[in-house]
Amino acid sequence: MPTSAVSAVSSAVALSLALVLTGGCSALSASTPAKAVPDAAGAAGELAGLAVKGRAPKTGYSRAQFGPAWEDVDHNGCDTRNDILARDLADETMRPGSRCVVVTGTLADPYTGRTLTFRKAQASAVQIDHVVALSDAWQTGAQQWDGSRREAFANDPRNLQATDGPTNQQKGDADAASWLPPNTAYRCTYARRQVQVKAAYDLWVTPAERDALARVLAGCP
Repeated sequence: MPTSAVSAVSSAVALSLALVLTGGCSALSASTPAKAVPDAAGAAGELAGLAVKGRAPKTGYSRAQFGPAWEDVDHNGCDTRNDILARDLADETMRPGSRCVVVTGTLADPYTGRTLTFRKAQASAVQIDHVVALSDAWQTGAQQWDGSRREAFANDPRNLQATDGPTNQQKGDADAASWLPPNTAYRCTYARRQVQVKAAYDLWVTPAERDALARVLAGCP
């Protein structure tokens, strides 16, 4: 994908991120005000404000600690997964008789820079990534949260991105010290989103993670 197209994708993704977090709950709806992720300087400032600690043990972690997968947390009648697919895909079509269930669409994937075709029958080809992985969050502060806050985190649109399934599997629960998107043109936006989410939820960063994010941000426009 040409650099200009990648930049357009990055801008569109950034501008579509909903930033409402009221009482530990997020919302993704047509009426939600949108705000872009901070620029590199803003993200660097937020990064400097994060606590720096070692990673806590993973003991006790499970996906279930963050609530049932893809709840309808904003009560718009659609689960979060379909909300994010509808946000990130172009030319999407819905299941007949449903206003929620996305069955086809096209994804300009920011992580790889490729254009992907989504079909519900092959849903694993396009997956929803937690930009800050749930396991990473668990080991950097989320163990101390109550269940409702963890559920809000797992469904927060700021922290969710439709992307190539195999690339998402490769990332796993890695932080920025261990994994960055293969599409180098998106790394600035990715780092800014990670910092934004960690700052919003008072999560800490490890020394290696802080250094990796700082290196990316230092090279951003």
